[in-house]
Amino acid sequence: MIWAISRYALALPGESEARPGTRSVRGAAWSPAPPTPVAAPRTLAVSAELCARLGFDAEEVATPGFAAIFGGNAPVGSILPIATNYGGHQFGHWAGQLGDGRAILLGERIDREGARWELQLKGAGPTPYSRHADGRAVLRSSLREFVGSEAMHALGVPTTRALCLVDTGEDVVRDLLYSGHPRPEPGAIVCRAAPSFLRFGHLELPASRGEVDLLVRIVDHAIAAHFPSITGANARADWFAEVARRTGVLMAHWMRIGFVHGVMNTDNLSLLGLTLDYGPFGFLDDFDPDWTPNTTDLPGRRYRYAAQPQVAHWNLSALASALSTLLPDTAALTAGMDAYVEAFEAAQARMWADKLGLADWRDGDASLVSSLLGTLHAAQVDFTLFFRLLGAQVEGGMAQDPVAALAPALYDPAGAGRALDAFPSWFGRYAARLAEDPQTPAQRRARMDAANPLYVPRNWLLQQAIEAAEAGDTGELHALMRVLGRPYEAQPGAERFAARRPDWARDKPGCSALSCSS
Repeated sequence: MIWAISRYALALPGESEARPGTRSVRGAAWSPAPPTPVAAPRTLAVSAELCARLGFDAEEVATPGFAAIFGGNAPVGSILPIATNYGGHQFGHWAGQLGDGRAILLGERIDREGARWELQLKGAGPTPYSRHADGRAVLRSSLREFVGSEAMHALGVPTTRALCLVDTGEDVVRDLLYSGHPRPEPGAIVCRAAPSFLRFGHLELPASRGEVDLLVRIVDHAIAAHFPSITGANARADWFAEVARRTGVLMAHWMRIGFVHGVMNTDNLSLLGLTLDYGPFGFLDDFDPDWTPNTTDLPGRRYRYAAQPQVAHWNLSALASALSTLLPDTAALTAGMDAYVEAFEAAQARMWADKLGLADWRDGDASLVSSLLGTLHAAQVDFTLFFRLLGAQVEGGMAQDPVAALAPALYDPAGAGRALDAFPSWFGRYAARLAEDPQTPAQRRARMDAANPLYVPRNWLLQQAIEAAEAGDTGELHALMRVLGRPYEAQPGAERFAARRPDWARDKPGCSALSCSS
């Protein structure tokens, strides 16, 4: 396994030399951006599986040299670190140039199978795109991204990865909820890994500036480097359709596991169909289609759970607008948008069939799902726990009192009142549907358990790990990572990681209320 200069830097024009200060960068896809050294880099956690894949053995990981590289204190040979230039729509409004304000691409690492991975330090200091910020990140947000990335990978969701988490030995001042009370917090750097961090915004910015040549070069690089099977005269149109299709599949995955991204700006959507940028994300506790973990998205809740498929469609339309110069035939862009809808609807149908243990999806099943979700919302039922308990019911034969069997998933049994009255009727409809299904109860349970995780990185679990790590104890972080590595498998002794949200976490900052501050 070896290091290599990033293909992005080799294929596309960049600024000629590193120079201090933020600025508008035109006609260039990237800028040189050496990391700013930190006081005392120390490795807090690694993804052992990804380290092994990328050729970092346990002995190397334990050395100060490893922490120095991924804390930004040691260069990787003669490779030039860069920050990339992009724009984006934020909360539906064009924001102009954004860029990697605190993410620095070290280079690429070639794994044992010959695949190339970009390794990017988040929180490694200012870049030309930092917009008056310090380019740093706090332990709180860095730990969340480290755990979230690897947990999503284990859940089978397309995602960027996280190689390691490094303590910088320095404090960073942040205002957690933008309340006018900033305070120093421990600083950290997370090393993110992905085949590419290309975003919708990488194409939106040159399109907005009329930099057609740069737009063409970025699109053609993306196709050649990451979609090599797409060739021919219609390659760009076919590529847009493939980006749309992957985005549709990704949205179905998010909906399947109750994941809410929290800040689905166009600069946070991946051209490769990966979950990108773990900021104020969260997983549903009690089912609420209007929930978002992002306090800066309140009260409108543009990026709420139920709206994510529609927002992805909107973001793709913004990408289509950026590509309209290259694809003047609107039929090609319309076909791409249609590909998104078709891919999402097909993946959504498969997802719901699996969650309910059905061998296929039939007319009328959508009504069954809609009725269930309405009842889950009204009765304040835990989304993750409900489907695991439902699987046990399916295999063991429906309980005489299904409401009692679901007690561990109920947040307020007394307060749910009449909402719970809808469950027996729904269970009757569900039992009738199962009677038409050809699978055995054991087969059905296996299908359900493979689609419905038992363990997800709930915000309150992450907050416990953060508070312990800030106090110098990473034991909770490592325990959480071990459990999340096998999210579909019941693990003896790990019951507390599968519990519903405790009352103390309902309104606690970091558990229900998050912001983009990191």
